[in-house]
Amino acid sequence: MLTLAWQTVKARTSGFIGAFVAVLCGTALVAACGILLESGLRGGVPTQRYAAADVVVTGDRTVRPPGADVLAFEHAAEQPSIAASLVAKVAAVPGAKAVAERTFPAVVVGPSGRPAASKPVFGHNWGSAVLAPFAVKEGNAPGRDEVVLDTALAAEAGVRVGDEVRVMTRSQPVAYRVAGLAESAGVARQASVFFSDEEAVELAGGPERVSAIGVLGADAKRVEDALAGEHVTVSAGADRSAAEFDDVSRTKSILAILAGSFGGYAILVAIFVVASTLALTVEQRRREFALLRAVGATPRQVRKLIGVETTVVSAVAGVLGSLLGIGVGHGLRDAFARIGVVPADFELSISPIPLVAALLIGVGAARLAAWSASRRPSSINPVEALGEAAVQRKDVGKVRLAIGWVLVALGLGASVVPLFLGGQIGAAMSVMAALVLIIGLTLTGPRVIGVAVRWIVPVLARFGVSGFLASANVARNSRRLAAAVTPLMLAVGFLVANFYSQTTLTAAVGQQTDRSITAQRVITGVTGVPAEVAPEVGGTSLVRTQVITSSRTGDSVEVQSRAATGLSPAPAGVDLGIVSGTLDDLRAGTVALSAGHASWEDKAVGDDVEFWFADGQQARLKVIATYDHDLAFGDYVLSAADARAHTTSGLDSAVLVGSSDVSEVVSRYPGLQVADRVAARERGEERTQFLLNLVAVGVILGYVAISVSNTLVMSTAARRREFALLRLVGTGRRQIVRMMRTEALLTAGLALVLGSLVAAVPLVLLSLGLTGSPVPSGPAGVWLGALCGAVLLGVVSVAVSTRLSLRGKPIDTIGTRE
Repeated sequence: MLTLAWQTVKARTSGFIGAFVAVLCGTALVAACGILLESGLRGGVPTQRYAAADVVVTGDRTVRPPGADVLAFEHAAEQPSIAASLVAKVAAVPGAKAVAERTFPAVVVGPSGRPAASKPVFGHNWGSAVLAPFAVKEGNAPGRDEVVLDTALAAEAGVRVGDEVRVMTRSQPVAYRVAGLAESAGVARQASVFFSDEEAVELAGGPERVSAIGVLGADAKRVEDALAGEHVTVSAGADRSAAEFDDVSRTKSILAILAGSFGGYAILVAIFVVASTLALTVEQRRREFALLRAVGATPRQVRKLIGVETTVVSAVAGVLGSLLGIGVGHGLRDAFARIGVVPADFELSISPIPLVAALLIGVGAARLAAWSASRRPSSINPVEALGEAAVQRKDVGKVRLAIGWVLVALGLGASVVPLFLGGQIGAAMSVMAALVLIIGLTLTGPRVIGVAVRWIVPVLARFGVSGFLASANVARNSRRLAAAVTPLMLAVGFLVANFYSQTTLTAAVGQQTDRSITAQRVITGVTGVPAEVAPEVGGTSLVRTQVITSSRTGDSVEVQSRAATGLSPAPAGVDLGIVSGTLDDLRAGTVALSAGHASWEDKAVGDDVEFWFADGQQARLKVIATYDHDLAFGDYVLSAADARAHTTSGLDSAVLVGSSDVSEVVSRYPGLQVADRVAARERGEERTQFLLNLVAVGVILGYVAISVSNTLVMSTAARRREFALLRLVGTGRRQIVRMMRTEALLTAGLALVLGSLVAAVPLVLLSLGLTGSPVPSGPAGVWLGALCGAVLLGVVSVAVSTRLSLRGKPIDTIGTRE
């Protein structure tokens, strides 16, 4: 059977090109997602601050509630500190030297009174300089009221040993004497200011906690054994960079989540495209299979032949696609770096695991598709075989239709969810509803297209010979038309749903923020605003943060990260849309919940609610109010003191003030600036998430576009004998070209209408739920661009393959085999 299959593939190379391309591109896309997922677990950047340390101990940022499975966890947004008492435990490990690291934000003031550094600056205790290692190039170690600057930072600040420099940590700038300059090779991502160990303890918040512990002279296993039972992470090798750089830690989490999410989409789309392409390939060979059945081939032999052929083609395409996935993965990393999601120096981790997994998925999808496509040609009776091959089968399986209509109903039901659940969850449900609707229409496509064709055919027939021929073709071959419409509908619907769900959510956040933040001015800073500024100007502290929640459904535990905001007690300049309770009682140990989340959690004023702060510390707070404006403030509003205490910087995100003049206060804090009320809207995360989705969706749509072109070229090229027959009976080349152009426009038109409809239903309901308007927010140009792109793709693909099919002489072409 393998020999026969290989001979068939060699003899019908052109017939298998479509399936080969579908598996190749699908495997490359899945391999790229696998590489990103592995990089989220094992990738990183070269270690700098901890380059000389063998092991680094930090607080564990993984939040996994009791009873949760291995996949039910969230990554804490802030790096938690650890108990200083653990330094002695680590030092007790044989051969280990434990170095306490205390890190805190610092701003070095330049000669102009503005921040001097062009990159992030952090303060450290001098004892931790050995972890890089930093060596004194000039001067000596710092004493009380002295600092040591790295040489690059000193050059930017224009200071030398013995000069005075002002440094701001979490309060107003303080003058220090420059005791020395230090240098370390390879520390390029940040600038460092070293204080004496005693002074660093005060600036970092006290002697009880440390930022990290650097270990020299011991391996990770011994350190882990010594710290068994402690809530810490022990890092060695490349993982030390995640302990050092907060953006690397966030990147690893984002890549893992993104790759898992879009990897699922990619696998689903790949299976769908491969199945559609192979179904078309098998359909085009129906005469061949009919003849095999007529001369005695059993159904099992036909199915086995199709399966072995598919395995041969998909195995070769899968190997090449897996290798191509390495390039696609690097391309995605570069795209993410350009939009600021991934550090430019983040290195991917590539191993055989994602490549082999992508190969197995590609071959498995192809075999599953081949099994599905082979059922019909293998099951017909030999006597009916040749007759069956002559005409298109018009009926659609009852099971397929039933599943399709159920999915359509489920998609319509999911579209209603945003009316009750807003925010990112509502937007995600909107996209999911569109995808379910598309799959449902794919299964019911021949029936839906058949109904549409019955309305369109009489109109087409009025447009001359070409229109008559096109109408006759689509009327007799609605299944072929449905096969071409489906992937194009997927591309349009998926793009429109993804893009406008995010723009509508962003618009809703902006509208609610405009209504909710009524302060006339907003104070912001480069690294944040010191907590003492709000009382000085009589303003309201605003701390943007996150919390992690868990909920149990049956035996499963769901963990989610939710947006939260910290506010001063009795905040002025904000309107949360209070439903019950009052914010006058907001203080440490209390929390306000959004009304929707409170209802979901069955919580009311006076109840206690449990969750985890941004640094992974567990909390149990009393509910003092519920509110409506969750898009502007998140589902949790904490006291500013609680929110600030669980951030790495310990600073406010902004301070909201009225119309009073704050210029004198702001001038005392380098890096602070006053903005108007509109600038208070912090939509950086929403914009990043939007761009992230856009890049990932763009890659998937690129694959879909290739499959669309592939399908159209295959279906058109298979009609060479039909074109030859038309030419022999007197039809001109131009008439055939116009006929195919009409069919291409009809294909694109149906895809645009259906794709727009499946996106419009959930988007309209999402917009009603978020903004109160039935019109989704966002530029109409994207939708028009999707329409034009789909039409161009369909027309060009059909036109090129039609002209190639018409190059030969009709009398020669009519005699060739299918």
